[in-house]
Amino acid sequence: MAVETQIKVVSVGSDFVAAADHALQSGRLDSVSDAELERVMTAAVRLYAAKAEADDPPAVVTSALVTPTDIVVTVSALIRAVGLNLWDVSMWFNREKR
Repeated sequence: MAVETQIKVVSVGSDFVAAADHALQSGRLDSVSDAELERVMTAAVRLYAAKAEADDPPAVVTSALVTPTDIVVTVSALIRAVGLNLWDVSMWFNREKR
């Protein structure tokens, strides 16, 4: 007799997305601590990079929900956080995937 296994799909980002949306809509940006934001950003960056290196990169953002300013502010902070500069980034920007 075959045993069926059901896998429950859980949306692991729902709580954070709800907290971020609430912080942005209410203007209470401190309702998501800097430490929690750092944890989420670090995990998201690491997972995205691993997926992008292993396969075709997944969509990184829903473009209709962010502004160019949102992207540039975030990317600039990420570049500074690891001590890169724009020349370093340009070396990676158009690299071919192995």
